[in-house]
Amino acid sequence: MSAERDRRIRRTALQTVGVVLVMGALAWAAVPFYDWFCRVTGFGGVTSVADAGSDTVLDQTITVRFDASLERDMPWEFKPAQREMEIRIGETGLAFYEAHNPTDRPVAGQASYNVAPYSAGGYFEKIECFCFTEQVLQPGETVMMPVSFFVDPEIVEDREAKYVHEITLSYTFYEIDLPEDTQTAALAPGNESLTRTAGQAIEQN
Repeated sequence: MSAERDRRIRRTALQTVGVVLVMGALAWAAVPFYDWFCRVTGFGGVTSVADAGSDTVLDQTITVRFDASLERDMPWEFKPAQREMEIRIGETGLAFYEAHNPTDRPVAGQASYNVAPYSAGGYFEKIECFCFTEQVLQPGETVMMPVSFFVDPEIVEDREAKYVHEITLSYTFYEIDLPEDTQTAALAPGNESLTRTAGQAIEQN
């Protein structure tokens, strides 16, 4: 009886461990799967990515509004260079966002983004965007960051999205760790004084 009970206990323990491992694997896989699902369907306002502009441009126009925000503790200043633009559906648009680092240290950032209303997310196609890569601003540096895009003409065939006349493209920058090469450059002899000088210049202004 004792041996049989031990076997049952071991079997139950192995089954429990197996369930835990399977659940852990599913949770790990859920993140990239959810990201892929959002990018393909536009669910949650996630935009799509295109290699080139649209071959079709409609006479129908749509207004694109631009919004910018910062995560808590992100020291940058960040804003759209234009508040809105009206473009034809299928036409390639080019917009800019301005970012400024007012601190006396290099700061790296990454932008998250979404589109509202959510039904338009899958039809908002980005060709090039600063949000595809991390951005590093040196002390006192200001940059203009472009995003080129178009609204897929198939939006007019969508049961819900065809009634959308305004789309809001929103970006939120959050701070990330500096790339190793940037950290090394900032600590190199001579660069520390440059950083201090930049910081002093900011304070004087």
